[in-house]
Amino acid sequence: MKTLKLRNHFQTDSTLVENSFIDNHMVMANGEYVKVYLFLLRHLSNPSMPLTIPTIADCLENTEKDILRALRHWQKEGLIAIEYDSSGGISGIDIGTGLNEKTSNAEIPNVQRLNTVSAVEPPAVPSKIEPFQNRKELKSLLFIAEQYLGKTLSGKDIETITYFYDTLHFSADLVEYLIEYCVENGHKSMHYIQKVALSWADSNITTVDQAKQNSVFYNDYVKIGYSVLKAFGIRGRAPVASELVYITKWSEEYGFSLDLIGEACNRTMAKLHQPNFEYTDSILKKWLSSNVSHLSDLEHLDRSHRQAAASRKTETNTMKKNKFNNFEGHNYDLASLEKQLLSR
Repeated sequence: MKTLKLRNHFQTDSTLVENSFIDNHMVMANGEYVKVYLFLLRHLSNPSMPLTIPTIADCLENTEKDILRALRHWQKEGLIAIEYDSSGGISGIDIGTGLNEKTSNAEIPNVQRLNTVSAVEPPAVPSKIEPFQNRKELKSLLFIAEQYLGKTLSGKDIETITYFYDTLHFSADLVEYLIEYCVENGHKSMHYIQKVALSWADSNITTVDQAKQNSVFYNDYVKIGYSVLKAFGIRGRAPVASELVYITKWSEEYGFSLDLIGEACNRTMAKLHQPNFEYTDSILKKWLSSNVSHLSDLEHLDRSHRQAAASRKTETNTMKKNKFNNFEGHNYDLASLEKQLLSR
């Protein structure tokens, strides 16, 4: 392979990037973070231009959260130091190799001061700009999704995430938590993520806090669901949404314990020899109407059921034996009848 020859045609108006940044920090850094750092270096040469977090976000087509996330990253790397005002907003940034929060500017030989960066809220954005701002937020969301999923998103993946954002009207934070939640539970399939999103939409979940509460509730019933599937002889998968509807009803509405639910599943298999949630539901409905609350209650119920069945069987057998004796008998004098016939 031929060696590349590089020629320098830079003009005097240029931005200096230290080799140590390229060698030690750039390669492993997020590309969006690198853009933020280069943007800060560029504006060191123009200190008369005031910067704000919203300004940087607009120029780089990112959200303000992305910019703050990048600044925290470079501060952790020791390349910048962030100053805060009394209200907690960013008031200034020092840039220099080996910089950290505990080192003063006087101790750093290569430190430059960036013009004050204010975190003051920008003026209201005209309504015609809002769709553009939403597109930037979606772009950032797609980038975050790639980090969680560990892959480049396909066109179908992008369509699905856009569907969450535009059609289901999930906020960017909610979509981010949705992906994070699914990945942490071992599911990177976009099909699975979409099913969870649709279940949240059906439950009118609109905030991250609501999603977290629902996740705790959902995980509890998924655990019960695994026990139900095991009783049905089903292994290697989690309960699907339609099955969770039954499981939730049995636990929440009927108030049955896992022992009773498992027993109903076992009786379903003994009767039908195959899983059937509807049949199991009919068993539990009967138990509910009979005030069954413990396994011990089933002994009395089963005994009563056996006695009733035995009584019905006895009645049936009696009816079969007497089916030809249900008519009134007739007494005929055969000798008298015979004399009458002969006399004729």
